[in-house]
Amino acid sequence: MGPMKKLLILALALVAAACGSNGETAEKEAPATLIEVAGTELWKIELTQLAADRLDIQTTEVSATDAGMSVPSDAVIIIPDGTYWVYTNPEPLTYLREELTSVYEEDLHAFFENGPAPGSKVVTVGVPELYGTEFGIGK
Repeated sequence: MGPMKKLLILALALVAAACGSNGETAEKEAPATLIEVAGTELWKIELTQLAADRLDIQTTEVSATDAGMSVPSDAVIIIPDGTYWVYTNPEPLTYLREELTSVYEEDLHAFFENGPAPGSKVVTVGVPELYGTEFGIGK
């Protein structure tokens, strides 16, 4: 086999290797998917398990107290227009922003009249990252 033929075979092998097996490339799964919530300006966020693990998403439940419903202050995000929100976790790896009304904070807890029902899961770790995902911050 001559040197030109060896060079041609090497070049074809490198091209085939660069294309992946059988000439196909692997598609990467997006870490988050946004799904519009009909009739609202809200988006449901669905994360992959890997994304949730990397963000270290943690939740707790809404408590019912004599002063109203309560969540740790870490669960609350106050957006620039002054409204209070939490991210609920209605299904595994699914997050939805829900507004709180008549809110006051005391001793690292937020108390509110209207929002997620007692027993609902809310995110306590990963809130800013979910907000950034929902609004495309950092892209």
